Amino acid sequence: MRKSKPKKRIILPDPKFNDILVTKFVNNLMMGGKKTIAYKIFYEAIDVVADRTKEDGLEVWKKALANITPSVEVKSRRIGGATFQVPTEIRPERKQSIGMKNLISYSRKRSEKTMALKLAGEIMAAYKEEGSAFKRKEEIHRMADANKAFSHFRF
Repeated sequence: MRKSKPKKRIILPDPKFNDILVTKFVNNLMMGGKKTIAYKIFYEAIDVVADRTKEDGLEVWKKALANITPSVEVKSRRIGGATFQVPTEIRPERKQSIGMKNLISYSRKRSEKTMALKLAGEIMAAYKEEGSAFKRKEEIHRMADANKAFSHFRF
């Protein structure tokens, strides 16, 4: 490669739970550089989850995130004029990123009143292995399974 690889940015842990994963999630949740508001939404959602499930909210969130992270995905690959959907393994950072983005995007589409309630609802749905984000993961896995025949075209 001509260009050198960009340096990995150091992500500091969040103030309340002292967890780097929370900071990554809040960075994805944040809109327009409003990090304080994003933290407020996340912490409120975790409190709502803790109240409703009577368990540790952070642990419920981590389990929900684990439930919706896909392990394989399909990538388009052109071979001899035909385009094939080739199933490939996903590296851990990308898995995490896809899971977070799915959780946030599907919680934004929910119909509760505030973003914190929407996020809490989607977290609890993902924890119970249901909801839109979990369906998306299942759909990705189904597509990869259906195109298993083309796995020998891997990159």
